[in-house]
Amino acid sequence: MTESPRAVLAATFAPGESAVPAARRFTREVISAWAAGAVLPQAEQITEQLALAAERAPFEVVWGHQGDAVRIEVRQKDAPPEYTNALTVPVEEWGITFSGQLRVQWAKLALPGSAARVADDWTREESRGSFWLGFLADASDLLAGTLDPDMVPAIVAQIVVPRLSVWCAVYTSDAGLGPLRLSYLWHADEARIDSLREELAAIEVPPPQRPQTVPLTIGDYHVLAVPLLARGRGLGVMLLGRTDRFPDDIIQFAEDIGRRAALAMDNARLYAQQAAANRALQRSLLPPDNPEVPEVDYGVVYEPAGETNEVGGDFYDLYRAGDNGAWRFAIGDVCGTGPEAASVTGLARTTLRLLAREGHKIAHVLVRLNEAILEEGERARFLTLLHGEITPTESGMEARLISAGHPEALRLRQTGEVEVVATPQSLLGVFSEVTFEEDIVELNHGDVLLAVTDGVTERRSGGRLLDDDGGLARLLAECVGLSAQAVAERIRRGVQDFAPEPSADDLAILVLRAP
Repeated sequence: MTESPRAVLAATFAPGESAVPAARRFTREVISAWAAGAVLPQAEQITEQLALAAERAPFEVVWGHQGDAVRIEVRQKDAPPEYTNALTVPVEEWGITFSGQLRVQWAKLALPGSAARVADDWTREESRGSFWLGFLADASDLLAGTLDPDMVPAIVAQIVVPRLSVWCAVYTSDAGLGPLRLSYLWHADEARIDSLREELAAIEVPPPQRPQTVPLTIGDYHVLAVPLLARGRGLGVMLLGRTDRFPDDIIQFAEDIGRRAALAMDNARLYAQQAAANRALQRSLLPPDNPEVPEVDYGVVYEPAGETNEVGGDFYDLYRAGDNGAWRFAIGDVCGTGPEAASVTGLARTTLRLLAREGHKIAHVLVRLNEAILEEGERARFLTLLHGEITPTESGMEARLISAGHPEALRLRQTGEVEVVATPQSLLGVFSEVTFEEDIVELNHGDVLLAVTDGVTERRSGGRLLDDDGGLARLLAECVGLSAQAVAERIRRGVQDFAPEPSADDLAILVLRAP
């Protein structure tokens, strides 16, 4: 019979490239919280091997602490029954079990030291001292390690069970307002969660506006209702239940965890709100949709490199210039990121579109845009920009271009020949007296015009850049015969493959192809 775990931590992962790294990070957090660093390398390797076998569909990683050992389970529904690869990491036990449509791959790692001593750390309430200080420190680390507001209740519940209580229920409200709802429920005996949920549905949870912990009785349980208060706001309530009375020191630990949990929850909500606002701002700085451009095949790739709470500095645009059948495009890079860069991006997009509707030539548009940026004063950020106008012709299309300090625009001919087609000119937002001259580029049927930001050309691997010795031109030369979107994706893949680490810069790619 499998030994009942003394503590359980679980997380679910969606399929995709990030699933295995995310599962490894979760394992590091769990093993660190349990002060079991001696087995961390093996635990991470086991997680990676088991997760790799399950990464094509959603899966759950469950870690259980059994006193003298830790056990990992990777659970997956509707998984194929075969799994022939043995673990390459030495473990005490491992195997696979099936229950209906659920496949569970598991492994057990023995912890070094005396099993009795380890178990005693988890169960003896008399010897707290440094153990409980470590417990609070580990709890803080786990709570501070997530910025997902939906994850905080789950982490809280699995921190306190079974060390402070037999079960824990965390109630929250949307944005700290409105009625409380049960966000997460955890019991040391998973088989009793459903019946406990029914009992809790019949009770009235004290509102979190009360700063005091309230004792309750629910069925056979002694219960503490701990308010989750942060920055003067009630965010929720944590209910802890056990069959015996709560000692005074356990009540103090519960209230301490409640304060830390509320602060983590408030931070996560603030971060999520900021991230949502910045995502909306980022979307407003890009075209609202992909327009249908007659007689032009185009493709775009846009990837901001910053965290979700940071607005990128790269942008692109493609829009009708007027009633003469011409279309204009722009791809630019504002110095820096964040709100200041976003203000320049918004100014550039609005100015380009407005002056195009008024019939101004692209050279005059850039002069006016340069003036507008300089008028921003100290808020101004310099801007590199490739701006052009495309017009269909009998042989393909004609492009009139101006490169204002931007990375070189390249033309790919059907023969595989690649050449630079725009003359470097002054960037925007630096000099007050500037003039610009158009470059005229003819694109025959099947020819491709490639424009990128420096997130492509300056992609770094060690001491080399992607565009050193014409690296971007070589990538483009491999794209003969591809559609515009396929060219854009091929360049993006080349950027990713150039270095093992993620890119630290925003990336924008615009491809125009004469069909």
